[in-house]
Order: sequence, then C-alpha cells, then structure tokens
Amino acid sequence: MTPLVLVHGFMGGSAQWALQAPLGAGRAVIALDLPGFGANADLSPIDAIPDFAAWTLARLTARGVDRFDLLGHSMGGMIVQEMVRQAPDRVGRLILYGTGAQGVLPGRFEPIETSMARARAEGAAATASRISATWFLHREDAAHYPACAAIARNAGLEAILAGLAAMRDWSGEDHLPRVACETLVLWGDRDRTYGWSQIEQLWRTIPSAQLAVVPGCAHAVHMERPEIFNALVEGFLAPLGLSGGPPSEAQSKASL
Repeated sequence: MTPLVLVHGFMGGSAQWALQAPLGAGRAVIALDLPGFGANADLSPIDAIPDFAAWTLARLTARGVDRFDLLGHSMGGMIVQEMVRQAPDRVGRLILYGTGAQGVLPGRFEPIETSMARARAEGAAATASRISATWFLHREDAAHYPACAAIARNAGLEAILAGLAAMRDWSGEDHLPRVACETLVLWGDRDRTYGWSQIEQLWRTIPSAQLAVVPGCAHAVHMERPEIFNALVEGFLAPLGLSGGPPSEAQSKASL
C-alpha cells in the first residue's frame, strides 16, 4: 500500500502524530521533523516554504520513498502544496488539514507580524506555550495541550521567526486550479489560525477536492478528536475513498 507522509506545522514535530498510530495498521506512515523543529531542532531553520518542500522531497528520496500519499497540517499544508507543485508525479492522494493557500493568514488569532514581535520580546519558550494553546478549543485545559506545548518548545527563536516569515511570504493561490491529485480538505470549525475563507478557497478551487469539517474542534483536530480524524483520513485513503467511488458534486461538497 502507498506510504503516507505526515508533514507537521509551525512549531510542531513528528511526536505530535502519536495518536495517529492506527493509520499505520495497513501502510507505512512516515512522520518527518522539519529543520528547526521537533527532533530536528538542531538543524538550521528554513525561511521559505518552497525550500521546506524541496528539503522534504530530498529527505524522502534519500529514504527510498518515491511515491506517497501526503498529509500536511497548518504550515505543513503549505509545504505539501509546494511539494505537489515541485513533484506532482510523486504524490498520490493529498490531505490539506487546517491550512490554506494564503500565507498572510487572514483571520488568524493575531497577525504574523505581531507574533514575530512578541516572540522577540517574550522569548521562544513563552511563545511556544502561548501559541500552542490557541490550537485547542479549550486552550491550556485541553488534555493534550501539555504534550503539544512541550514539542513546540523544542523550537528556538531563530526557527520560530523563520517559520513565521516563511508563511507570511508565501502564496499558493495561483497553483490551486492545477492540483490534479484527489484532495481532502479537513478542518475543525473552531480553528483560530485558518478561517473558513481559506478552507473554502481550497475546497472550491482544487478541481477534485472533498471537504470534511469536524465540529467543536480548533486547530488540532488530530489530538482533540483523533478517532474522527483517523477515520476520515483512513476512509479517504481507502481504494474507493470516502464516497465509495468517484464523488458526485453533492458528495464532494458535503461536510462531515
């Protein structure tokens, strides 16, 4: 079965996917740590989304992984869009989770420039703790917030500023109509980072996009409702996908 590659978001890491272990029951699941984050916090940060994409493709090539299904979360969703642009023949199915095609992040809980200024003033650890709380509906009271914040705190100030700059300076809007692979757009309806306008743009512009909206979740659906998240991903990646066949117009635009 085609391997599934998981690309984490800003201040994330491969350890954030622990609750997605069931996805590996019938396929190889490859969770990477981006430079400057997670287990690769010691690597030099990257400050451009296309460069993150090139690094990820090269890492997969080095591991002998030539073709794969691809899931990207948040900033990782921007990276996987660039991976599809750079190597369309290598990607089978695509999952864009809690992400968008506009790097300026309209409607975000605070502007990126504000996050950069506060990171410089407050330091990396405080920034990681503060921002990771916004990813959960119940903020610091969420069950998986402590583990998520601990992963986020692996990132140093240089990596935080580089990641924010990479998102701010990127746009994938022009490429959306040319995304040829079957795509699932997955979103929590209380997401404070990516508003509905970003999600709707992906869903309506990518030719073969399906949409899954999980109610009562913020930016970390895979931690807040892992059973639903895993079922949606597994169903989409199954040979016939979520719809049991090629989606009709009504099916492809249904919210789950």
